[in-house]
Amino acid sequence: MSQEIAIVTGAGSGIGRAIALKLAANSKFVIALDLDEASANATAALNPKFIAPYRADIADPKAIAEFASWTMENHSSPEILVNAAGWDRTAPFLESSADFARRVIDINLLGPIHLCQAFLPLMVASGNGGKVVNIASDAGRVGSSGESIYAGAKGGVIALTKSLAREMARHHINVNCVCPGPTDTPLFASQDERLKEALIKAIPFRRLAQPAEVADAVVFFASEAASFVTGQVLSVSGGLTMAG
Repeated sequence: MSQEIAIVTGAGSGIGRAIALKLAANSKFVIALDLDEASANATAALNPKFIAPYRADIADPKAIAEFASWTMENHSSPEILVNAAGWDRTAPFLESSADFARRVIDINLLGPIHLCQAFLPLMVASGNGGKVVNIASDAGRVGSSGESIYAGAKGGVIALTKSLAREMARHHINVNCVCPGPTDTPLFASQDERLKEALIKAIPFRRLAQPAEVADAVVFFASEAASFVTGQVLSVSGGLTMAG
């Protein structure tokens, strides 16, 4: 059997990098996609046998279409697609601009849509089934003060996941969603110190998640152990949110 191919967006750092490394450690060939070429290269350098870098902007549908063509020309249709790229900046909704809202939605919601539009037809045509894992956020499940637009975009990712799971089931493609809580990533490190302290105190385990812990949930959804699991949303938040 040929080696399974996995695409991971946002693979240059944080959760995306941890996912790429975990999948590679499970003998998947990973294409590490990131907007920052140097970061993608750095991830690939950690396991050059199983990880190849690629630079593209997930908010640009033309760039993603070109990426899909490159993938087919140089590899084959992927069996696994992980939409891990994301971006946010904490601020009150009343202080947010239209440009900020557009950027948040372009990256966090339209980005996964562009990837799914580019690769799901290829996965269906291959006839081999597959796994899609979207990274949303607990902000999209229960809301988050100072992140209303981000929460809205991630809520959209959750709804997208459930709807695609229904449409793709006939093609034996599982679509699931992982919702991290506060995680030790460069994005979290950029937040206000008081906010970071408050979030850590609110977590029952009294610590941040490590990116590798979120990656473990993704690896499960991407594995045969989850062959009969689809349309599900898994919170990895240390108990910060326990809503159904």
